[in-house]
Amino acid sequence: MDKFRMMAQILQSNQESFMNGICGVMALASAQLYTSFEFNCPCIPEYNYSYGISMLVIPPIWFFLLGFVLNNNVSMLAEEWKRPVGQRRKDPAVMRYMCVSISQRSLIAPAVWVSVTLMDGKSFLCAYSMDLDMSEFGKNVSGHGLSQEDLLRTLAKIPCKHIYDGQHILSREAATRYICCISQAFGWLFLLIITIAAFLIRAIRPCFTQAAFLKTKYWSHYVDTERKVFDETCTEHAKGFAKICIKQYFEGISGEIQSFHDHLHGDDSDDEDDKPATEEDKLMGVRRLDTMNKVLWDWHTCKPPLTLRKPGDASTGQNGDCKIQLYYFSNVCYLNP
Repeated sequence: MDKFRMMAQILQSNQESFMNGICGVMALASAQLYTSFEFNCPCIPEYNYSYGISMLVIPPIWFFLLGFVLNNNVSMLAEEWKRPVGQRRKDPAVMRYMCVSISQRSLIAPAVWVSVTLMDGKSFLCAYSMDLDMSEFGKNVSGHGLSQEDLLRTLAKIPCKHIYDGQHILSREAATRYICCISQAFGWLFLLIITIAAFLIRAIRPCFTQAAFLKTKYWSHYVDTERKVFDETCTEHAKGFAKICIKQYFEGISGEIQSFHDHLHGDDSDDEDDKPATEEDKLMGVRRLDTMNKVLWDWHTCKPPLTLRKPGDASTGQNGDCKIQLYYFSNVCYLNP
């Protein structure tokens, strides 16, 4: 269990590298999935185009949505967007930065799928085999006595090697090579476009707006770090609360202490010498169910302002709409009912 906990802490401390690794794994998975995928074109004029284009479009959309699902920052972005303003205003630039960062990572696997699909050319061949210009091959359709419908049915069978019966009209190998060359040209053009776009986003944009870029990057990291610290603090508080609650339960059953009943009536004095100090520190003065619920509700509806006070300087009044006092120690917000 300790090994898994240590691994989880390492992943949380290196979340950016971890997410980059996830994106790389998804990109490799998309390429491997395509190579193991058996592409079967229906070779019917009514379905060729739909099937070929769907294999080029639908899997990238699925990979894009999967990238959002696997990214932990999506819930953080939604929480920051929907939270009440309270004493801390929302910065649209920070939310845009988070959204762009998530989208960039989620686009890696779809880009790999589209590139591999275009380079392979099977879906492009299935979709556009009926749009071949016979004059490019020096063929005259009228010389074969075929109607337009019969010609389309013949061209639709080009992707299917075993059922193609129009070799006397058009060489299947020549048509396949011609369409695959066009598909690969589009593939290289697609790679060039996304490479230039990535270069412009990663290199040129920070040069023109360096100060704004650093500000949005810093506060984006702050929102992520604050959420992690709050979750860790709540986890430690829950552990300490559970240990002391269970300890007091067994002590009350055995009749070893009598101050447990005074505590139920609001007496928060610590008369128990054998209670571990570390567990009491984890409670941070929050020792009741309704108080803890109030703390969590106020954290959501009225987050404290980003103005840290020195240790020992406590607020003497209410903070806006918050009904609890706030204390700041070591850049962590502690709440005392």
